[in-house]
Amino acid sequence: MKSLTGLDATFLYLETPEMPMHVGSFNLCELPAGFRGSFHKAVKAHIGKRMHLAPVFSRKLVAMPLDLGHPLWVDADEVDISFHIRRADPAKKGAPPMTLAAVHKLCAQLHGELIDRNFPLWEFHIFDRIQLPAAMGGKVVAGFFSKIHHAALDGKGGVMLANAMLDMGPVPREVTPPDPARRRKLASDLKLGKMIGSVFSSSLAQLAKAARALPLAASALGSSLGSTLARQSAGAATGSRPKMPMKLAPATPFNAGVGTGRVFVTATIPLAECKAMGKAVDGSLNDMLLWICSTALRSYLTEHHTLPKKSLVAAMPVSLREAGASDTANLGNQVSMSLVELGTHLAHPLKRMNAIMVSTAKVKSSVGALKGLLPTDYPSLLAPWLVGGAAKMALNAYGKSGLASRLPMVANLAISNVPGPPVPLYLAGAQFLTFHPLSIIMHGLALNITIQTYAGHVDFGIVADKKALPHAKDLAAAIEAAFREAQTLLGTSAAPSPVTKARKTTVTSATGLEKSPSVKRAARPKISSIPNTAKTSNASSHGTTPSKAGSPKTRSKAGSARRSAA
Repeated sequence: MKSLTGLDATFLYLETPEMPMHVGSFNLCELPAGFRGSFHKAVKAHIGKRMHLAPVFSRKLVAMPLDLGHPLWVDADEVDISFHIRRADPAKKGAPPMTLAAVHKLCAQLHGELIDRNFPLWEFHIFDRIQLPAAMGGKVVAGFFSKIHHAALDGKGGVMLANAMLDMGPVPREVTPPDPARRRKLASDLKLGKMIGSVFSSSLAQLAKAARALPLAASALGSSLGSTLARQSAGAATGSRPKMPMKLAPATPFNAGVGTGRVFVTATIPLAECKAMGKAVDGSLNDMLLWICSTALRSYLTEHHTLPKKSLVAAMPVSLREAGASDTANLGNQVSMSLVELGTHLAHPLKRMNAIMVSTAKVKSSVGALKGLLPTDYPSLLAPWLVGGAAKMALNAYGKSGLASRLPMVANLAISNVPGPPVPLYLAGAQFLTFHPLSIIMHGLALNITIQTYAGHVDFGIVADKKALPHAKDLAAAIEAAFREAQTLLGTSAAPSPVTKARKTTVTSATGLEKSPSVKRAARPKISSIPNTAKTSNASSHGTTPSKAGSPKTRSKAGSARRSAA
C-alpha cells in the first residue's frame, strides 16, 4: 500500500474535462529495413514482455474511505494491454498513410481527453503509417503517441520509465522475466482500519516534518524578505518609487480559461549550435532556448495581436529531485515553480538575451537557497475535500466565468526544458526520429511550450487551447525562424531545415563558436543502459536545475559589455 504524495494527488484533485492532467510525447519512428506487418502489434508484444519493469504499467488508484486522505497505489488484478495500447491510424487494408498535419491534429484531440481512472493511468497510441512532407524527406514512417498521468510520474520519472521500455539498438535486449514469487498488493488486500490509520499517521508525520523545518524556512524567507525591504528602503531614501516584491504579467491571449479543444504543433532545431550560441553570450543552453521562445512569442504577438509593453513572464518548473536518482519505484513529482521574465518588450536581441540571463540568475540563486525547504507533500487528512472540493470549484469558476482573461496573472505561459538522451532510442526495433513532448495547460495559462533535447536536436512540443492559439503553426515557424535569427546575429553557419535524415548523421556544426562532434554516432561505444544526462545538464525535468551562476549584477555587466561591443 503506497499513498500518493500531496503534489501527485493535487494533479488528480484539480483535474476536469477541460484540464486533463497528463503528460506525453509524440515520436516519429523509422521501422527496420524489410519490416513487414503491423507496428501496433509489434509494440504490444514488446511492451507485454516488459510490464514488470516499471510500476506505472500495472498500478492503479484506490480512493480512501470517505475521501479522508490521498488515494493509494495498488496493483491491478490484470492489465488489458489491448485497452492501453491502441492503433490510432486507420487499420483498413489499402488505406493511405496519414499526413503529419493530420497526425498532429489527432494527437491534440487525444491529448485533450481524460484517462480512465478505473485502469492504470497510461495510454499508448500507435500510428502504423505516416506520410512525411517533402521537406522532411517524404518517406512513410510509423508514430508513437504516449499519455501518462502526471500523478504517476514527472519528466525525470519519464526518463526512468524509458529505461524500462526502450533500447539502445534495433535489436531489443533480453529482459529478466517477472518473479512469480513476488507478492502483489491488490485492492482486495486493503483493510479499512489500516487505511484510515495510515491517513492519520502520515498527516501527523507531515505536520511534524513541517514543524521541524519551520525555523530554517523562517530564517531563509526572513533573509530574502529583509533584502527586499532593504532595497525598497534604499529606493525610498533616494526618492525613487519602491517596487512590488512580485511583478504581474501583462495581459495576453494566452491568459484565458481553457475548453476541451487543443492544438499541437512541433519545431526542431540543432542542439550543438544552441549550446554554442549560449556559450557565445556567456549563458547556458537554457538561456538560449528561452531567448528563442521569447523571440518567437514576440514575433507571433506582433503579427497576430498587440505586443504588450511589459515583458511576458514564463512559469518554469524546477526539479527538486536529487541528481542521479534512478529508482523506478519512486516516480513521484518533485518539482516547484519559478518565474522568468522573457524580455519580449525589448526590440534589441542582445538586450532581450541579457534580460533573460538576469532573470534566470535570480531564479537559480533563490531556488538554490530554498531547494531543501520547498514542499512536495502536505498532510493527507481531508485533502480531497479541501483541494479537490473548494480549490477545484474556485479554479473552475475562475476559468469559466471569464475572470482568467480579465484578472492579472503572475505568468503568461509555461515553458519546460527536459534533458533527454544524446543518442537514438529504439522501440520494438524502430528508431525514434523525434521526441516532441506534450504537457498540461490550465485556466489562466492556456499555452505550454515543452522542450526536450534528443539525439543531437532540440524538439519543441507546443500545446495550447484552440482559441488561445488559433495560429499555432505560425508560432512553430517563428521558433525555427528565431533560431535562424540567432545564427545570423552570432555569425554561425546556416543550417538546413531539420529533416529526419539528420538524425542518423552528425548534428549541424557551429562554425566559429564550437567544434562539431569529433566522433561519429556510428562509432560510439555501445552503452548498456539509456544515459541519464541529469548530472551534466543545467536543465531539470521541467526547467532549470539550481546551480552556481553569476549574479544578476555580473550578468548585467556582461550584457552591457556585449551591447557596447556591438
